[in-house]
Amino acid sequence: MALLEVRDLKTHFRTDDGIVKAVDGVSFSIEKGQTLGIVGESGSGKSVTCLTIMGLNPKRNTISSGEAIFKGENLLAMSSSRLRDIRGNDIAMIFQDPMTSLNPVHRIGAQLVEAIQLHRDVTKRQARARALELLNAVGIPRAERRIDDYPHQFSGGMRQRVMIAMALVNDPDLLIADEPTTALDVTTQAQILTLMTDLQKDFGSAIIIITHDLGVIAEVADDVVVMYAAKVAEHAPVDNLFKRPHHPYTWGLLGSLPRLDADVERLVQIRGQPPSLLNPPRGCRFHPRCPYVMGICKTVEPELLPAGDEADHVQACHLDVATKDREAAKVLAGTMAEAS
Repeated sequence: MALLEVRDLKTHFRTDDGIVKAVDGVSFSIEKGQTLGIVGESGSGKSVTCLTIMGLNPKRNTISSGEAIFKGENLLAMSSSRLRDIRGNDIAMIFQDPMTSLNPVHRIGAQLVEAIQLHRDVTKRQARARALELLNAVGIPRAERRIDDYPHQFSGGMRQRVMIAMALVNDPDLLIADEPTTALDVTTQAQILTLMTDLQKDFGSAIIIITHDLGVIAEVADDVVVMYAAKVAEHAPVDNLFKRPHHPYTWGLLGSLPRLDADVERLVQIRGQPPSLLNPPRGCRFHPRCPYVMGICKTVEPELLPAGDEADHVQACHLDVATKDREAAKVLAGTMAEAS
């Protein structure tokens, strides 16, 4: 049984302009100890999917449906008190900007101690010892001295390490990381990703990592969900996605990856802009930007179906398998040609 199974998740927001379909029928699952990457452009529904799972969307204008079965319980049907017990205890989240997640007027140690005591029946001294243990685990130098510093006294990379420590205070079964390396330099990004994978081995947590960076996905993920305009375009094991991508949007993402050994002008741009989720296109939502568009794409929404004989690799595209294999080979050959 999967640790988390999301089934036909929908999250719509009421606005003055109408209903925004931010997540529109997303399904996936993740096992304990596994890393699932969710990738896509800004506004594709990646973060809203996970905020819905955590119950963190504003209730006044949110309409959610579907199921998020976590350890046998539906998170979307839970009471607020039960969900509060699970958040930070069984499921924890690392947000994109640690400076907006950490309280600037409280010391790092005090914030960690509060998070520990909220879910565990321990003394303040025991909680502080646990906080110090975690700061050392995430690589904070001289942790016994830095524990009483304020967030502004830490660099961006160190603040992100503190956020990882805070997420791990109660040994969660599921860790959700929302763009955890976006604001960091390349060296610090690599350190944070290595830290997360090392800690996953130690704690045994499952990780959902949300990103727009396929390089991050290639580094850490076991499975990948590619989202476009609130829907899943492709879902595959990470090796399959990079060796045999089956959706034109995935081809576009792969073609736009920068390479150190390629000319800048060889990068392939996905033409056009993502559609408005107030009034998404009929049929395939990618069809206004797709160079392979056919008549059926404009009227019939494609189903998520297996890519040929690969049951664990599904995609939503009307192109036939032979065409997909041929065009995917061209995309991969093009990137390899640039690397040669």
